[in-house]
Amino acid sequence: MTSAFPPPPSPLEDRIEQLLAAPEHDGHPLRQALADLWETHRDLERRLDRIARVSDAFQSMARQRELGLQERMERDLRRLEKLARISDRYQSMMRDLNVALTEASTHDSLTRLPNRRLLTERLKSEAERADRYGRSFTVVMIDIDHFKRINDTCGHDVGDSVLIELAHAMGAELREQDCAGRWGGEEFVLLLPETSLETAVQVVERVCGRLSGVHVPEPHPTGSVTASAGLAEHVPGTPVTATLSRADSALLTAKRNGRNRIERAPAPTPETTHA
Repeated sequence: MTSAFPPPPSPLEDRIEQLLAAPEHDGHPLRQALADLWETHRDLERRLDRIARVSDAFQSMARQRELGLQERMERDLRRLEKLARISDRYQSMMRDLNVALTEASTHDSLTRLPNRRLLTERLKSEAERADRYGRSFTVVMIDIDHFKRINDTCGHDVGDSVLIELAHAMGAELREQDCAGRWGGEEFVLLLPETSLETAVQVVERVCGRLSGVHVPEPHPTGSVTASAGLAEHVPGTPVTATLSRADSALLTAKRNGRNRIERAPAPTPETTHA
């Protein structure tokens, strides 16, 4: 940027000013030429000065404009970053909400086990796999004995705790590929892939053994909890609904025979095979 004040005159400029001002040179033949040349020089100097001031003003405006654009860009960038953070939080909330909705639609809210809907899907999937590879699986239906008495005598809080304890007992005894879920009320279903009836009976015995260790406070008459179970081995090529029905029939047999016991469903008949 040029200075706002003109520079001091040079020694040559001083000398020219003195020569033009001296009266003894008035009649000199070169005086007028020097005066014209000097005026032209001064005019050019003034023009250059104006050009320099205009240039300085333009550069100043350009810098101000550049600073203004930079500030606006930085402001817009901050706004975009804020919007991005809000968007990220919103997307995270939506993902969490979707997970929660999926969990609520497929799992029991009390025991956190798969509900009937998810169990049905798993049973159908396992039946398709069994049909494809010719492998069987066992379905177990477990029902807590005299559960209504527990609710009536000890309260629903105690009844809920018994259901949760049964869920924990099943979770402790099952393999990763197994599935346990709440079928409804105090009734639960176990899906044991590639498991024979004999092996499934051992699993259920351990589950019921854990459940029997749960203490129910007074005024419950016995203070302990038992369960009945019905087991059915799926036969590849048969409807999985028929296997469930056989397991349910075995459970009813266990209850009729005094409860606190395990019953195996007989092999399917031609009628149940095509049910």
